[in-house]
Amino acid sequence: MLRISLVATLAYVVVTFVAGLRAHSLALLSEAGHNVSDFLALLLSFAAVYFQSRPATQKRTFGYQRAGVLAAFINAASLIVISLWIAAEAIHRLSAPVTVQPKLMMAVAAAGVLMNGFIAALLWGVARDVNMRSAFLHMAGDTLSTAAVIAGGLGILFTGQNWIDPALSLLIAALILWTSFDIVRETLNILLEGTPRGVSIPEIRSGMEAVEGVLNVHDLHCWSLGSQSRALACHVTIEDIPPSESACILAKLNHVLRDHFHISHATIQFEHTGCQVFDDCCVVPMEELSGGAAPVHHHGHSH
Repeated sequence: MLRISLVATLAYVVVTFVAGLRAHSLALLSEAGHNVSDFLALLLSFAAVYFQSRPATQKRTFGYQRAGVLAAFINAASLIVISLWIAAEAIHRLSAPVTVQPKLMMAVAAAGVLMNGFIAALLWGVARDVNMRSAFLHMAGDTLSTAAVIAGGLGILFTGQNWIDPALSLLIAALILWTSFDIVRETLNILLEGTPRGVSIPEIRSGMEAVEGVLNVHDLHCWSLGSQSRALACHVTIEDIPPSESACILAKLNHVLRDHFHISHATIQFEHTGCQVFDDCCVVPMEELSGGAAPVHHHGHSH
């Protein structure tokens, strides 16, 4: 599917660029530039899908889950740069309009609507993670902006007003910015290990503290490994009970995290009442130790 999209997009880039030069249409040249970024976006997505499928190693214990996130960030950032260039060129042409050939402009744009719409439809079914969604947004945005080029061509054909072409380019630039900023914001949040979108730390803490046997949840962190994979680490205070009893609490906590918050990778450290907390570690007081030994740390882990 991505291979078909790559070939079709590259062919359309060549046709649009040549037609844009012949028709003196900034809107078509803008579309060519936009489609170059789409070609690179699809290429990066293709590479990211390959890397994401690779297994984890001892050097990369989480595998390559963020390869797709990084690709999406690069795609969106490149689109922002292109949109700014389009806007600058459009403003320049508004002050010095260029004669445009609207019929050629519309013919090429019509072919673009069909091609971009077909590719967007193909990507819609797999646009679940941020990598594929960024590629889908590229193509969907292209479909709308190319349809706008047809409308602009009609306007120029019937009115003879060539300023419509750069004005249309400004609208395309605004559309590109609008679709790009959301992807940049989401991918930066993942890369900077921020709390995943739609996740509430207070709600997670309340849900975990509602489990019988849990006295307190602290040092709670939640982040994204990839666009569809979340991880969590925290300290949980419980009574000083045998490990066989705490295993039941651990199972319930993992159930809450998995079923209510869609977190399948959790590291939970148990701490017991009566301990003193120092640097996020639970330390047994000296008076509880026999023979004057050094303080002992109590930890419980779950993956």
